[in-house]
Amino acid sequence: MPVLQPKMKSRHLNMIAVGGSIGTGLFVGSGSALHNGGPAGVLIAWILTGAMLINVTQALGEMSILYPVSGGFYTLAIRFLDPSFAFAMGWNYVFQWAVVLPLEITVAVTTVQYWTNDDVPVAVWVTIFWLVIILASVFGTLGFAEEEFWSSCLKLLVVLMFIFVGIICCAGGGPSSGEYGTYVGGKYWSDPGAFANGFKGVCAVFVTAAFSFAGTELVGLAASETPNPRAVMPVSAVKGTFWRITIIYVTSLTIIGLLLSYDEPRLIGGSGSSASPFVIVLSHANISGLDHLVNATICISVLSIGLSCVYAGSRTLTALAETGFAPKVFTYVDKSSRPVFSVAAILIFGPIAYVNCSDDGDTVFKWLLALSGLSTIFTWMAICLCHIRFRAAWKAQGHSLEELPFKALGGVWGSWFGVILNGLVLIAQFYVTLSSVSGPASSDWCICTETMFTAAYLAAPIMIAFYIVGYVWKRQLPKRANEIDLDSGRKSWLTVEDMRAYRAERKNAPLYIRIYRILFSN
Repeated sequence: MPVLQPKMKSRHLNMIAVGGSIGTGLFVGSGSALHNGGPAGVLIAWILTGAMLINVTQALGEMSILYPVSGGFYTLAIRFLDPSFAFAMGWNYVFQWAVVLPLEITVAVTTVQYWTNDDVPVAVWVTIFWLVIILASVFGTLGFAEEEFWSSCLKLLVVLMFIFVGIICCAGGGPSSGEYGTYVGGKYWSDPGAFANGFKGVCAVFVTAAFSFAGTELVGLAASETPNPRAVMPVSAVKGTFWRITIIYVTSLTIIGLLLSYDEPRLIGGSGSSASPFVIVLSHANISGLDHLVNATICISVLSIGLSCVYAGSRTLTALAETGFAPKVFTYVDKSSRPVFSVAAILIFGPIAYVNCSDDGDTVFKWLLALSGLSTIFTWMAICLCHIRFRAAWKAQGHSLEELPFKALGGVWGSWFGVILNGLVLIAQFYVTLSSVSGPASSDWCICTETMFTAAYLAAPIMIAFYIVGYVWKRQLPKRANEIDLDSGRKSWLTVEDMRAYRAERKNAPLYIRIYRILFSN
């Protein structure tokens, strides 16, 4: 039977790491984050969450280079953690992407309405975008990789352009007809202030920041479809994530915090791209045409993430079937390396977007999203726990860290930092849903908060239910560190002597090459 083939090239994986998860979380969601937490709250949340993600991707890179197995971190969770937990995490991850697909189609519709208003029926746009994603999915792994490469190039170009324009506007170099014709500097940090709602606001922003990074772990799934993970993963999973966090997220959000106050009316009352701080800034600057370019980029990035939903969901579903936790039909891969039935299973969730034609569309989507609302946090935590258990097994079975072709920069402590910070994000989510940012402004606040809490934490009991089902079904418990299988699927068998010789050779390279490798390469 055909299997998934390594068709991705290094440029594909590099761009997936750098620009793959840039989407509505940055372009649109950052607006509500600024309103809730203020400019300082946004930076604190994104920097800490970004530091955690760097450790997550470091751990993922270390394991994926050694074990580039189908299913990525899900398969590793079966090996290093608990098969029952992996079963729950895998299905929750599949449902997360299955639900996000119609949500991204919905956001794409609201983005197009920036130009068309309501002249074209919502159902028409839903149909068009769904068919576009189906067409792109027909081209399989290579189609996904090429689409991600070029859409990521566009997103990076637009964000870098925005940063350049934003610096000029901060210095007062904007058009005299706009709001940035005079020096702006840090006036919005003083009035209305750096923090919007104190500690509650920062907690709310932490939740938004965490979900804006969703999809970062896709490089772990893609590693098994790359010919040489050892050559590509350190660059893509580690350094690509670092540059995305520092340049794309932190720099652009700093500029937004300087150019917009957190009480900007369009941040509060807008929807879709009309509430995007990127669009609002360019509109205030009165730079004609650029707001439309950013809006078009948002639309393309939304469709890009929709295709990522199909890719991530289908690959995880295939891995679930290969390990006996899903119907065997989903193991089928055609001669073009497409898991056809798994792809179809995710695509059939697309028509859920048609509920936008109903008055109850928002309510339906709130509960659908709640089904896998915490999936990303559970996934990141599982990756860190896998790394901790992997290191324990590696040591218990007499291996040296020098044998590893790539070592996570933070080691086990970096993974513990990831576990703790993910736990704090869950606590912040719990706190925010019980205490709204605006406070109990009316007698209906308790009812609203109860609904928010139920929706936000619906994923937790579902995870527990899946865990119980997995345990009752397979009756498997976690293995001791000295019993964990470290050989199956392993691609690197280098000895300590081999690695010492390799690293010694690299130390002899000229200084400029070593600096380049540290910053951008392997």
